[in-house]
Amino acid sequence: MMGTVAYFCSEFGINESLPFYAGGLGLLAGDHLKAANDLGLPLVGVSLLYRKGYFQQRITLDGIQEALYPKINPEDLPLAPVLNEPGEPVLVEVVLKNRVVKLMAWCAMVGTVPVYFLDADIKENQAEDRCLTAKLYPGEQTSRLEQEILLGVGGVRLLRKLGFQPAVWHLNEGHVAFQVLERIREYLLQGIPFLAALEAVRASTVFTTHTPVPAGHDTYYFELLDKYLGDFYRQLGVGREEILALGKVGNQFNLTRLALRTSSGINGVSKIHADVTKQLFQNWSPDILWQDISVDAITNGIHTTTWLAPEMKELFDKYLDKNWELKIANSALWEPVREINDQVLWNTHMRIKIRMLEHLKLPVHLSGFLVVGFARRFAAYKRATLLIHDLERLDRIVNHPERPVCIIFAGKAHPADGLGQELLRRIVEVARMDRFRERIFFIENYDIENAKQLVQGVDVWLNTPVKPMEASGTSGQKAAVNGVINCSILDGWWDEGYNGANGWAIPSVADADQAERDRVERESLYNLLENEIAPQYYRRNQESLPREWILMMKESICSLTPVFCTDRMVMEYQNKLYCPAADRGLKFTANNFEVARRVADYKQFIRNNWHYVQVETVELTDSLIQSQIRLGPIWHGDVMVEFIYTDALGEIWREKLELKGLLSPGVHIYMGRFRFGSGSSLKSEANIRVVPVSPDFANDFELELTTWGRR
Repeated sequence: MMGTVAYFCSEFGINESLPFYAGGLGLLAGDHLKAANDLGLPLVGVSLLYRKGYFQQRITLDGIQEALYPKINPEDLPLAPVLNEPGEPVLVEVVLKNRVVKLMAWCAMVGTVPVYFLDADIKENQAEDRCLTAKLYPGEQTSRLEQEILLGVGGVRLLRKLGFQPAVWHLNEGHVAFQVLERIREYLLQGIPFLAALEAVRASTVFTTHTPVPAGHDTYYFELLDKYLGDFYRQLGVGREEILALGKVGNQFNLTRLALRTSSGINGVSKIHADVTKQLFQNWSPDILWQDISVDAITNGIHTTTWLAPEMKELFDKYLDKNWELKIANSALWEPVREINDQVLWNTHMRIKIRMLEHLKLPVHLSGFLVVGFARRFAAYKRATLLIHDLERLDRIVNHPERPVCIIFAGKAHPADGLGQELLRRIVEVARMDRFRERIFFIENYDIENAKQLVQGVDVWLNTPVKPMEASGTSGQKAAVNGVINCSILDGWWDEGYNGANGWAIPSVADADQAERDRVERESLYNLLENEIAPQYYRRNQESLPREWILMMKESICSLTPVFCTDRMVMEYQNKLYCPAADRGLKFTANNFEVARRVADYKQFIRNNWHYVQVETVELTDSLIQSQIRLGPIWHGDVMVEFIYTDALGEIWREKLELKGLLSPGVHIYMGRFRFGSGSSLKSEANIRVVPVSPDFANDFELELTTWGRR
């Protein structure tokens, strides 16, 4: 049976009473905890307690976003201080720039799953250090680094003090990657050599990346790291260069690179995102084909019952199997939704819509209009202003005399993101124009409660990211379970979820500059709204019901809910990442770290001797490949030799070559046969690849070493 999973994340969005989240990453992490509780998965969460939280948003008369940071008293929240037997706070210490910072912890229970929030705002710290954990995602780089060290190092030390011995350590984004250095240090104190300790840590660590662009990964100059990691350099007993090499990218230290090099399992959060991540990571391993970079795809999901409208839950309780909440990932369970009476489903949706409008203090008579929702973080790639670019066209759509459309925007821009704030200001400006009065709205101070109201109550959920920059997205999944229909660019989760009958795909273009892409996709969106979506919504039968629309609502619920749920998602994490990492962790640390030591020695030997490996000759005939390969002192059983060919369609073909004989000391003959094509036609394209392998590796390219023949 698998042991505990330690789940580290810089933010958790559990509910509105715990304001320690900024957006999608935190909400996903909160849903992950809830699903772990539902499934009985032993998991413990670790984060920081931000006494000023993420900022509260106020929009000025000029349409400018103001960031407010009201002080939060954790004693007023559903949190309990973590105390020792005498009733005193449990404290952990972390060294920052030659000074000691102490952290206490607060615990929230998500069912049976504990989540610990580390807090530096205690009397034992100097005044300047009490502010270290005040704000989530501070804009100043040094503050970010300090928080990341406190979370990574302090989190491990807290779990140890509380008696946890996790079998798996889950790094949810690179922000938390410093924890691996602390765990290596722990092993060194047990007398384990550095490289063996690194292998043992890697074996039991898994990493989820959510960021599809290089700029989204935290990087620090080595000189700054030296000021903060000097204590680790001494304690880890190896040179500075060996530590920095774990995260080295150019002349900076990259936390995503650190996480990648110290994890045995890595995943992106959708199929597209996994491929984008492979291509991004290939920049760090250019001799490996991007298709061979080891990144799995585990598409995000939602904790269904958290985001489901109470009115819809009543409906499901009536029409679905008893205890349906325990079987959400079962597709067959949802088929009875198709039999729900159309009038009943529509009336339920309208009740939710009116409730949403009342909560948001919007005119209730808008419930008769087609209402489109767009709510998310205001980052440039999400293109919040795509819809409002052509005001004349927009005016024609929203003020149509027979088919009016109402659009509700909500979201925050990071205080350091000037472009995001300008996009937000422009939307507020347009919403305040006379011609868009009671047609376009901006909802201030977007939070979990407002998010629930919107994903439950609008008619259409709009998403317009620049493909492929939307790693996954989950707000559309929350809308779908409530019968709200998605209209989105085919990116992230929607590329997997869209089936042609459960929503709309905005036609997009890939081979164009950004201005042209915006123009084409904007026109596509306007055409969809004007010619398909609005007409379908307002097309009613004799009972005044939009039957085509209701059919699409049912298809959306049935086809999307069982797939994009955290039950399915967390089970995938368990099967693809957690169980293999738990097994590897036990294997690598058994018998005084026997396997970890062996793998460390093996890798060191391969690295020291890989320069001997050369592909000396390649011969191709009509059906045979023959290659003469020099391995030097490396044993032939420690390499894999492949014939690689990329065809005209970009598909990669691989044939493993077999050892056929020894030509001279250290020089071997490998042969194989084609399964396709002919040797003469492939001569200019053929390639031989040699990589080091081991049954103890998590993947064939763990060492990031490759030797190619002629290209």
